[in-house]
Amino acid sequence: MAVKVRIPTPLRKLTDGRGEVEAAGKTIGDLLSDLEERYPGIKERLYDEGGNLRRFVNIYVNDEDIRFMHGSETALSDGDEVSIVPAIAGG
Repeated sequence: MAVKVRIPTPLRKLTDGRGEVEAAGKTIGDLLSDLEERYPGIKERLYDEGGNLRRFVNIYVNDEDIRFMHGSETALSDGDEVSIVPAIAGG
């Protein structure tokens, strides 16, 4: 199952500068594990020491925030589009 993943600029150094990659997984958690296999180091930037997604990392499946779905257990289908979006704060 192929899923298109949009990679934010700060993580593109891990994907050889690519802003969009393909990965596989039945759930977001599986997909992120697959990304880690293909691009070592990406998972540690997305997860905290407790194994939870970092608060400032937002993940969307087809423009729907996974926090309002099933989090890391959100199911994926062939052709879905996943966006990893770091939160931006300032003042």
